[in-house]
Amino acid sequence: MSFFKRFFSKEKKEDLDQGLEKTKTSLFGQLGKAVAGKSRVDEELLDEIESILIASDVGLETTIKIINRLEKRVAEDKYLGASDLTALLHDEVVRLMSDANTADYEDYVLPTEAKPAVILVVGVNGVGKTTTIGKLAHQFRQKGHKVLLGAADTFRAAAVDQLGIWAERTGAGFFSKGMNVDPAAVAYEATDMAVREGYDVVIIDTAGRLHNKVGLMNELSKIHRSIQKNMEGAPHEVILVLDASTGQNAYEQAKHFTDATDVTSIALTKLDGTAKGGVVIGISDQFQTPIKYIGVGEGVEQLQIFNKKAFVESLFGGQLIGK
Repeated sequence: MSFFKRFFSKEKKEDLDQGLEKTKTSLFGQLGKAVAGKSRVDEELLDEIESILIASDVGLETTIKIINRLEKRVAEDKYLGASDLTALLHDEVVRLMSDANTADYEDYVLPTEAKPAVILVVGVNGVGKTTTIGKLAHQFRQKGHKVLLGAADTFRAAAVDQLGIWAERTGAGFFSKGMNVDPAAVAYEATDMAVREGYDVVIIDTAGRLHNKVGLMNELSKIHRSIQKNMEGAPHEVILVLDASTGQNAYEQAKHFTDATDVTSIALTKLDGTAKGGVVIGISDQFQTPIKYIGVGEGVEQLQIFNKKAFVESLFGGQLIGK
């Protein structure tokens, strides 16, 4: 029985395949042109592969690791031809992601048995943060959990309103103190409400101004402290939401946020809208923070649990370079 049949429904597999279609078309199209007419993997071809991987936003450091591994394999298996490149790349990407601190998740489970589980969601404006929260709320509600959404992004009316709409849409509770109030106070009171009213999970939205603003990072630290005053050990999970289509900027955001706060997992959105899905491989490799969710479409069910085996199988499935 294949991995997909065991863990993925037909619909989820189709969503993942379609979500990665632009990346697959771009990546394998370029690789196909690179190997055209070549009978073996040589230094020139490896240089071309390096450029293609970097252009797919795999990232320089991760690309160098992959190329070094390919060089080693080519040196060990001197008979290796250019037509073997797909299998070679597949193997090395799987190994690379296995070496990284990237767990395999199989379902939407709460991060703690403590009630309520407190999840803090961070990220810059425009990455799909509030939408990701709404989709998470839907998934947890589907599991029968009592969910509360806390609107601690108090600097944008649209963020508060949008979160309220998601709460209504998913049947989740909603806590807001309106605009231009202290976000830490909202986080504290939302957690307090969740404790008092027996919620299973509270998901707290936060402001998403530019990641290089020191004030925002200080604000996140203040929110952390506020939540911990109300519930020891909380927040139990801090999810950083990144937009895959921003490429290298996603790396910069990940660096700043992981330096500034205790990010425990990453959600990569908008994979269906970009040909640069290689960013998943690079972020998995370069940050000791597991990717937990990926967005492969706008539908409420299209926020998927990330699993590196499923991702690599979908990315390379059916692709034959040089044949």
